[in-house]
Amino acid sequence: MNPPSNSSPAVPVLRRSPEPADSVVWEPSERWVRGRKGEVTVVDSRRPILVWEPGRPVPLYAFPHDDVRTDLLRKAERPATRRHAGATLFYDLEVDGETIHSAAWTYPGEELAGHISFEWFGRDVLDHWYEEEEEIFVHPRDPHKRVDAVPSTRHVQVRIDGSLVADTHRPILLFETHLPVRYYIPREDVRLDLLTPADHETRCPYKGVATEYWSWEGNDPLTNIVWSYPDPLPAVSNIKNLVAFYNEAVDLIVDGEHLERPVTEFIKPPKQ
Repeated sequence: MNPPSNSSPAVPVLRRSPEPADSVVWEPSERWVRGRKGEVTVVDSRRPILVWEPGRPVPLYAFPHDDVRTDLLRKAERPATRRHAGATLFYDLEVDGETIHSAAWTYPGEELAGHISFEWFGRDVLDHWYEEEEEIFVHPRDPHKRVDAVPSTRHVQVRIDGSLVADTHRPILLFETHLPVRYYIPREDVRLDLLTPADHETRCPYKGVATEYWSWEGNDPLTNIVWSYPDPLPAVSNIKNLVAFYNEAVDLIVDGEHLERPVTEFIKPPKQ
């Protein structure tokens, strides 16, 4: 059967995709953002903008000059010119006798003129960042990204090296934009005795601080592949103390179907 004819102009149908790889993209934010180094507030802004640099999946903030303690900034003696696309001028930050090199920079062009951006992920530039009264970690939250922790009755099993490590009918499925689904499992349904506690910690702007990790020490050891959030952020409070596995490193069977292992930046595929 042929579809009905339509005399109106054709509308392109496109799959949503990342921004062009060579673009710096920005938009205003209405969040009150503050950044501190020790006891010194370096940034205090109610008019920040979010900036997405080429090749970076997460945003940074940039702030009007008037909202930054520019008296603490000095033109960088050793600018990190290749660290941020299009950055034209880098600044060192001097606070309480400590100097953090290339801690801040400016972008070119009229639209971003008069704004200063600070390093976040991968470097300890400022000690604490806040959106409103809530501390955030790693990078600003992306307004185009969702994180939903949804109760489920799916049958989820986890196997490592053939051993059944978890088996549950009451998981919490955590859906995070552009990432694999993570299956959070009650501890009673996990064989933690088959895992080894690991001294590791990670931070997430959407979930909080994961302070509990475990490793697998079988024939093919896997380090820090299991984690838990003892005190997650309120938006995902129902994953508290539940246990999740890296889909990338284990065998996940959901409702009898073996899931394909995804490839992500978080963990290298195990040796075959």
